[in-house]
Amino acid sequence: MDRFDAMSVLLAVVEEGSLSAGARRLRSPLTTVSRKVADLEQHLGTRLLVRTSRRVALTDAGRDYVAASRRILEQVEEAERAAAGEYSEPRGELSVTAPVVLGRRHVLPVAAEFLAEYARIDLRLFLIDRHVNLLEEHLDIGVRLGHLADSSLMGTRVGEVRRVICASPGYLARHGRPAVPEDLRAHDGITFKGFSTSPEWRYRGDTEALSVEPRTRLAVNSTEAAVEAAVAGLGVARVLSYQIVDELRSGALVPLLEAFAPEPIPVQLVYAAQGQLPVKARAFLDWAAPRLRARLADLPVCAE
Repeated sequence: MDRFDAMSVLLAVVEEGSLSAGARRLRSPLTTVSRKVADLEQHLGTRLLVRTSRRVALTDAGRDYVAASRRILEQVEEAERAAAGEYSEPRGELSVTAPVVLGRRHVLPVAAEFLAEYARIDLRLFLIDRHVNLLEEHLDIGVRLGHLADSSLMGTRVGEVRRVICASPGYLARHGRPAVPEDLRAHDGITFKGFSTSPEWRYRGDTEALSVEPRTRLAVNSTEAAVEAAVAGLGVARVLSYQIVDELRSGALVPLLEAFAPEPIPVQLVYAAQGQLPVKARAFLDWAAPRLRARLADLPVCAE
């Protein structure tokens, strides 16, 4: 039995949540995947998985073994990368994550230029509106909004974005324009529920007294949907400046309460602080940082 192969199969099954999903990820027959897991359990003399009709769950022994297997395979992969020259020449697969709209509008164009320059690097761009654990998700670099709180990461600041409260001219003509945050209580709101916890509608000073929200008439889990709903006149939305560049420039949306806007949010390129940084990741950081700074600096300023 090839123990490294068996560990890889087990990790695929656990990460995908079922034997069948693991088999699809590995592009291997289900019977082969099931047999390799069973052979591993027989070799170890203990059960690693509790199988149900749809999902698998780890036993206590399985949890410990999976954690150890992940560490071992990561060390083997790092050794192979070093031997293959990945730490001396930009090559191999690079995984980058970013928020959806920021990624599509700004990271993707930079990434396309990067790929044209570095022919031996393949890029996997993972766009999602939540913070993901780079180590657990096996990601090399993240484009992250906010201050860096995770001590296992290092960051390079590339700009900042602002929170913008906005509405369409049509909505404001019907409902009036709020002059102070308290006025929002009388307005219809469009709430974006993309993150596990939605930030409060805070204003300059970020004091509890100024944490005022309009009444939610529409809640969506997509930034694009929130913006489109605001343009359609359904209510007041709170988004980030880069998400409504075109709408602000065209006048389809109007910024509100600019004098009360909180401090800008930093945008950073982040990466794991531990271990040697592969040359492919350093190449992307050096390439992307100045270009993202230039793109973010060109965003319209919507606050005083």
